[in-house]
Amino acid sequence: MKTNRVIRTPGGLSLRLDVRAVTVVVLLLLAALAASVVLIGTGDFPISASDVVRTLLGNGNPGQEFIVNELRLPRVLVGLLVGASLGLGGALFQAVTRNPLGSPDVLGLGQGATAGALVMIVLFSGSTAQVTVGALVGGLVTGLAIYLLAWKQGVHGYRLVLVGIGVSAIVTAINGYLLTVSDIVDAARAVVWMTGSLGGRDWDQVWPLLALCAVLVPLVLAHARGLRMTEMGDDVSNALGVRVERVRALLMVAAVLLTATATAAAGPVSFVALTAPQLARRLTRSPGPNLLPSLCMGAALLVTADLASQRAFGADQLPVGVVTGVLGGVYLLWLLVTERRAGRI
Repeated sequence: MKTNRVIRTPGGLSLRLDVRAVTVVVLLLLAALAASVVLIGTGDFPISASDVVRTLLGNGNPGQEFIVNELRLPRVLVGLLVGASLGLGGALFQAVTRNPLGSPDVLGLGQGATAGALVMIVLFSGSTAQVTVGALVGGLVTGLAIYLLAWKQGVHGYRLVLVGIGVSAIVTAINGYLLTVSDIVDAARAVVWMTGSLGGRDWDQVWPLLALCAVLVPLVLAHARGLRMTEMGDDVSNALGVRVERVRALLMVAAVLLTATATAAAGPVSFVALTAPQLARRLTRSPGPNLLPSLCMGAALLVTADLASQRAFGADQLPVGVVTGVLGGVYLLWLLVTERRAGRI
């Protein structure tokens, strides 16, 4: 059965449609929405899925409207947006570096954002808003440092990964030092933030994430063709009219912004950026960066992990970063065993 369809418009334009990839995207969106509805109804005051949908449509009672719209909906939206940002950012980094390990977790962007947050917590006892700004600045500065250190007549994937690992080790040491010199109250607050959590998130975290995604997601998808062309090599891409370094720099800036903003909103949630693109690629069985499937996979992964955490341990008892860390570690072990059996490692 053919998985590709060509759609032709009356104006003479044609669009190739990967049926399997579209199906995967639709199913992931449905899974994310279903998990979100169940998650909104989960908590100390449980609400059925039908009541949640009715309340979201404006037909709930005052108590349900307060719980759903003011307490739980912002948390779920932050989870969806953070997961989508991490999934898309991870796919961009892996495509640019041409390396499945080229994710923000490995390159040190999460550690850089953590350093910015720790500076605000430990040195300035900053508020939640100040910690968020510090994490965003820390992630952006770290991304810029990695890019500049890896630059040598262009940025190449292998060098970018090596520089990222080195910067990650340095920033991790700085984070450890900041924790050792902080008092017990600030250290406890910092450790909770470093785990990655969606607890206590409100509309103040939703709007910046939503605005950033509204700008960056269309921009990234518009350059998906150029990104895919770069996988054939810089010489071939240049010959086909693709400005390789311009596309690469633009998409790296977008990936850093997505990752840093997501980390600022929910803390360094581990492994979503690493595993979401890989899982999406395995489901679509399609070459290329799989940007939209990775975005949807990241959103579905994070809200599902948060749902599993709340159902198993109760509301806000186990941060979602712990769950994604366990799932990501299991996935990596399975991947290593599979690759070894196939004789590739």
